[in-house]
Amino acid sequence: MSPPTDAGRVAGLVGVLFGLAGMGSAAVAVTLPAIAADLDLTTGGVSWVISLYALMLAVATAVYGRIADLAGIRLPLVVGVALMTAGAVLGGLAPSYPVLLGARVLQGLGAAAVPVLGMAIVSARYEGAVRTAALGKVAGTAAAVSALGPLVGGLVADVASWRAVVVLPALGLLLVPVLWRSVPAVGTGARLDVLGAVLVAGTAAGLVLLVQSPASGVVIAAVGAALLGLGVPAVAAQVRRRPEGFLPTAVLREPVVVRSALAASAVPAAWFALLIAVPAVLAGEGWTPLHIGLALVPSAVTGFLAPRLAGPLLARLGPARSLAISGVIATVALLVAALGASAGSAPGLVTAVVLVTVAFGLGQPALMAAVGGAVPDEVRGVALGIATLVFLVGGGVGSAVVGGAGEVLGLDRSLLLLAALPLFGALGLARSMRAERRDPGALTP
Repeated sequence: MSPPTDAGRVAGLVGVLFGLAGMGSAAVAVTLPAIAADLDLTTGGVSWVISLYALMLAVATAVYGRIADLAGIRLPLVVGVALMTAGAVLGGLAPSYPVLLGARVLQGLGAAAVPVLGMAIVSARYEGAVRTAALGKVAGTAAAVSALGPLVGGLVADVASWRAVVVLPALGLLLVPVLWRSVPAVGTGARLDVLGAVLVAGTAAGLVLLVQSPASGVVIAAVGAALLGLGVPAVAAQVRRRPEGFLPTAVLREPVVVRSALAASAVPAAWFALLIAVPAVLAGEGWTPLHIGLALVPSAVTGFLAPRLAGPLLARLGPARSLAISGVIATVALLVAALGASAGSAPGLVTAVVLVTVAFGLGQPALMAAVGGAVPDEVRGVALGIATLVFLVGGGVGSAVVGGAGEVLGLDRSLLLLAALPLFGALGLARSMRAERRDPGALTP
């Protein structure tokens, strides 16, 4: 453990790096209409720019955690930030749509290192109250930087172009030398289940491809169905063969983890869906990226305040009820967004984004608390990694629903369709909420 004197500096740097990774979705979202116009794409086509990024974040996050066990935090962090930078630069220079998509895959694979390894740096370096305060500063700084993403994206796009916005996360590379000495370089030597990670990645990709296939054609549908159909039994077989591998059975058999992760995944589904739908509708009304970014300033303020409000609410309500309330708020946000999209109402769409920001700010820490309190210490890290994987896959599914069904049904109806998902997730938490009422301390860490 290190002396606490540098905790604020390290936590601040990690939070900025975390926020820059978040700009890979938040800032780019306001430029999607400009990308679509420049590359002659439909809303469904350009939505892949967000869907693939979210999918890569989901799958690679858990992988980086395992690699850190094997090789320490320093090497995977450097590799991750380097990949994020390379993907951002390649995306900014992309001469064609396929190259842009490849760059976003690379960028997402790299950016996935930042959340899990950033928290790991602070957890490994400090302890007790210093660690708690440092983690809070990481979350607050990251929320503030990420929340500014739409406004920064709009400003940069107005001054330069959407290509400059895609490159913004590359600034994270400048922070690596400053953090270098603060990052642990020694791992535990834990084994990495590469096959399990690949199978999970392929299965998740199949789900996203299948959901988005209405806008992408029969070939994408066939590939998605094949990956999903072959992936599910293959993952099940790998879990039986390697019960302590990428998806440990000790975690999968814990119902609180499964219910909480599935319920929480509906919240990023709503968030990423609105990242695509809101700019598309406002651009159709003649709004520029700068105007869209300015319109989303209220959600930026909400994103900054949400982590400060989530803690007291979580302590009062408990993880399960907090997750359920988060899901209900996400459903309301999607319903409001559907009405706003149908009427072309900017106030309705902005209100929806504010609501889903509240849901996200409450849902993510509630998920971590629910999962962390439901499993033994020896598998807590793995359980949190799996929960994060499921949580972020929800983002890929949400953007795929809007990108896929939106081409067939319209953006308003696709948002209406998606609104059922967080509501079902909240209903699925009924057993956990009953358990919390019987024993309020049972599911809190």
